[in-house]
Amino acid sequence: MTKKTLLHESGTLLMIMLGTAIYALGVVAINIQNNLAEGGLTGITLILRFWFHIDPAISTIILNIPLILLGYRSMGKKALFYTIWGTGSLALALFIWQRIPIISQLNIEHDLFIAAILAGLIGGFGAGIVFKFGGTTGGTDIIARILEIRFNLPIGRTLLTVDFLVLTASLSYLNVKQMMYTLFASFVFSNVVNFTQEGSYSAKGVLIISQKYAEIGQMIDLKLERGYTYLMAEGGFEQDQKKVIYSVVSRAEIPALKELIMQEDSNAFISIIDVHEAFGEGFSHNKKKTRLFTRR
Repeated sequence: MTKKTLLHESGTLLMIMLGTAIYALGVVAINIQNNLAEGGLTGITLILRFWFHIDPAISTIILNIPLILLGYRSMGKKALFYTIWGTGSLALALFIWQRIPIISQLNIEHDLFIAAILAGLIGGFGAGIVFKFGGTTGGTDIIARILEIRFNLPIGRTLLTVDFLVLTASLSYLNVKQMMYTLFASFVFSNVVNFTQEGSYSAKGVLIISQKYAEIGQMIDLKLERGYTYLMAEGGFEQDQKKVIYSVVSRAEIPALKELIMQEDSNAFISIIDVHEAFGEGFSHNKKKTRLFTRR
């Protein structure tokens, strides 16, 4: 591993840790202090906290262990490491924030509207940072990934279903008023996540100009299992003929795509554009079957 790659990886891990710390701050300072629920696995930890007095930091680890063991085959080594790192960082942040006196005094229950906005803003900003750098906090993300691979169920639909079930279960300790403010916080949360990730579209178009277009194209095919097209172009200054790679990938695959391009050619020119709609293999149809062996 080169020094540049090591610095890049270290920076990524630090940003994921920062994102989980911000997200955990929202959970502890706003959701817990003002009796607002949360979706996904975090919502389950809040239910366990209320009924069984289990520290969310501990239940986050306990609940994620079987999910990680269940989904490790569905994730690559890097995704698995990022998931473990994000889960551990989140648990650590939850543990620390709960033990800082000033945090436990941020009770604005007299104005749940402000509490809901803050919960969405802080949590969404933190989660957005985590997702932007290719990380995850585990939980329902793992379940959604497994169901997508095995049963071709859209990730968004799975996450929405799980959130609905968790929020419904949260009515066991919240009243309807608190739940409605929780739903408002979830709306703010999702929009802030999209904003933090610099776009709300499901797909990104990528134009790549590189002398190593063949190698980069091969890696897009093998590592991301995405198709690509060569566009014939002419350089404006030197008037030379060249091939430009065009590919459409999901927003979550952008960090991995950048990394594999930089591994092949650090001088490559990359332009990423918003795609309003994407149809075809990998988006509206099944992805190609994973190869048993990878060529290099």
